[in-house]
Amino acid sequence: MRVTITGAGGFLGGRLAHVLAADARVTALRLVDHAGLPDLPGAERLIGDLCAPDLRAWAIEGADAVIHLAAIPGGAAEADPALAQRVNLDATMGLMQALRGSKVRFVFASTVAVLGDALPDVVTDETPPAPTLLYGAQKAMVEVLLATYARRGWLDGVALRPAGIVARGGADAGLKTAFLSRVFHALKRGEDVTLPVAPDGTTWLASVGVVARNFAHAALIPDLGARRVLTLPALCLRFDALVAALRAEYPDSPARVSYAPDPAIMAAFGCHPPLLTPAADALGLRRDADARALVRAAF
Repeated sequence: MRVTITGAGGFLGGRLAHVLAADARVTALRLVDHAGLPDLPGAERLIGDLCAPDLRAWAIEGADAVIHLAAIPGGAAEADPALAQRVNLDATMGLMQALRGSKVRFVFASTVAVLGDALPDVVTDETPPAPTLLYGAQKAMVEVLLATYARRGWLDGVALRPAGIVARGGADAGLKTAFLSRVFHALKRGEDVTLPVAPDGTTWLASVGVVARNFAHAALIPDLGARRVLTLPALCLRFDALVAALRAEYPDSPARVSYAPDPAIMAAFGCHPPLLTPAADALGLRRDADARALVRAAF
């Protein structure tokens, strides 16, 4: 299969490129981003603006699968709504329209941010979207359009909602979820860190390797089934349990971890209920085995 990844220069995109490059089913790999593409032998690389129709046409030409990761995330979308609309909506809908009527598999990176902050006691495949951020609202809009295209037979597409992907590096320090990765790096380096959550708070986490393999799996499996919007499996962990797993992995680290709960951060990222993902589980999509496995896989 010939696979295109948009947003291939990002944290998830770079790992996904390596996963696909090592898969014998992938015969050609095309990487697209505005900067910073991984240098993989044999992969085509294009640096440019995905909002440009000519670049989009080149990106999908001859592809059997397109994995669309490129996006303007959370805080950046709030700061520049016009840019967020161009990338998150206009460019994405342009890709979908260009692929309409083809047999190309389209895998869209959505987000659990579509679910909003007021979550039920248990989140399931039936939990309705209720986004509070512009980023989540735009992803939810694409989900509806993609599901409609798939239902009408216009597009063989699926939207995947990853949870907190760790452990991101310094380039993502501006994200509101950056603290979720910062604690990993701090314990590894022996640096003190203060978390804006309570120790008994809970959040959904997945290692970048597991998420990358899930996206690759969705691009390459023959049949996606009927449901075309899937929340990806993730661990629901208490923050003190995550810190304990990190200390077990780095027992000699002198890092001190303190907690200074921020009400807004707690509401958005520190009160997650249990997460059930039977539709994704049935397709063979996976979560990290436990907190220790997550820590070991995070880097």
